[in-house]
Parts: sequence; C-alpha cells; structure tokens
Amino acid sequence: MNWITNFVRPRIKFMLGGKETTPDNLWTKCPSCGEMLFHRDLETAQFVCAHCDFHMKVGPRQRFQWMFDEGKYDELPFIAVVPDPLKFRDEKRYIDRIKEARTKTGQQDAVVAARGTIGGHGAVIVSQNFAFMGGSLGMASGEAFVAGAERAVADHVPMVLIVASGGARMQEGILSLMQMPRATVAVQMLRDAALPYIVVLTDPTTGGVIASYAMLGDVQIAEPGATIGFSGRRVIENTIREKLPDSFQKAEYLLEHGMVDMVVHRHRIPETVARLIGLMMNAPVAEAAVMPVPESEIVAEPVIVEPPSDTEPQAAQ
Repeated sequence: MNWITNFVRPRIKFMLGGKETTPDNLWTKCPSCGEMLFHRDLETAQFVCAHCDFHMKVGPRQRFQWMFDEGKYDELPFIAVVPDPLKFRDEKRYIDRIKEARTKTGQQDAVVAARGTIGGHGAVIVSQNFAFMGGSLGMASGEAFVAGAERAVADHVPMVLIVASGGARMQEGILSLMQMPRATVAVQMLRDAALPYIVVLTDPTTGGVIASYAMLGDVQIAEPGATIGFSGRRVIENTIREKLPDSFQKAEYLLEHGMVDMVVHRHRIPETVARLIGLMMNAPVAEAAVMPVPESEIVAEPVIVEPPSDTEPQAAQ
C-alpha cells in the first residue's frame, strides 16, 4: 500500500461519483518478463505469456475446461473431513486459513477430481490448485485423490494427475504425511486394474507430493520451466556447499537427466494425453475429438525423448 492507493485513488473515485471507469483486473503483469498482458488475450492463450512463453499458475476448473472434450465434465463430490484436527495455530488459526482459502478459490480444498472424456476416451482428472494454501496435501486432498482413483477403477478408465504443490500441509502434522502412503496405495489400485496413470507436473511440484504419488506415473509430462524437486534450492546448496546450475530443478533439466519423459507446451497437453491414453488403452483416438492446435498458437513444440532404433548401428566396442 502507498500514497497513490491510500489517497489519490480514493480522491479520484470521489470526484467521479464513486465509480471507477476502468476495472482493476483488465491487465495482468507477467511474473517472468514483466510485460502487461490484456486479461482476455491471456485467457485465450491459456495463461501463457505471449512475450516470454512463461506458463502461469491456473486452477483445476480451468484445467478441466482445457483438458476435457468440449470443456464438459462432472466434478466428483467433495468428501468432508475434520477441518482442524490438531487445533493448530501460528500467526492465525488454521481454521481461519482454510476459510480464507475457500473464499479466495471457491474450492473446498486444494485437490479437485472430475470425470469426462479426453480425445473420446473416458478419464478421471485429479488436479491441484496452488492458490489453495500452496496446493498442500492434507486429509481432504488425500481423500479427493483416493476418490478419483476409486472412480477410475470403477469406470475402468485411466487417471490423469495435474499437480502443483508445495508439499504436505504442516498444520495437519502426521495426518497430512499419512496421505502419502494412502495415495501410493491408490496408484497401485490403478496398476492392479491395468489402467494408465499419467502425471502432468506443473510449477511448482515439490516436497512430500513429489516424494509420493507425483513421481509414480506411467508417463511423466512436465510443463516448460516448471520447478520440480523435493528440497528447496537454497537448502541443497547449503547442504552440499556448492553452487547449483541455473537450470537446476527445472523441467528441462529433469528431462535431460531422465526424471521426466517429456516436456510439453500447455497448448499441446490435451492432445498429447489423448494420444497416450489411446496407445496405452489400445484404442484409437477419435479424430474429431482431438482438435489440432493451429500453428499460430503453438509457442513451443513438445520435447519428446524417443528410444534409439534397433536398426541403428552399434557403437564400436
């Protein structure tokens, strides 16, 4: 807050009869390059900066609109849990933080699951919202993840996880950490049912989430520039007493070191996931269901690592 916000703007509003001529949310500043982006154009570009290709954070319902065919889906019901089992309090009461996050995001908790079709194939998508307390994993988030896996098994459809999280939720203590093995067991349920589990890693994916279900996908996809790692960069540097490269813990760095299978631009993720589901479920992708992205809208091609061909000559021993 400054004198412009506290004094000048109220005076201007008063002179204009209490009405603002221009809404505050028409422009968004890119966190990476600082360019001002018109909000409507930014929505059309799926919140990817047209100047530097920075992928901004978005919520689950926006992801569902982009991922599911024609933006149609059925959201799975929220499973209520004890909201504040430890009566935790730091600068604020935990229960107050939850209320604030629910008001801010319109969600009951950080994880939302939905059922629909991707490229004509039935699928369940479980998505995390970083805007809800850093996308942290708590009891309600764990219940939503398990419910999504159970629905996928019941409908015999694959499950797609879109993850953005800072890790486990400290305000729930051991009850939060218990969700890590619960989610791992849910992933095993999918494997026992021979169903694909595809993970899309977005910025950021860290902590207890990456130490459990976020790195168990049959195929690991990452958005360009996403921060992916367990501990923070400064913690690692202080531990090993070395300077890490600038690209450390970025999606491209993990691709280079074999930790993810591909880095795919946000505009191409629905098409890529649809084709993967078709291959893994041994079912052709409906041509009408997967709309090709116009070349003018493609900012970067997906980086895909392909295995070497068997026909390539062997290196000299």
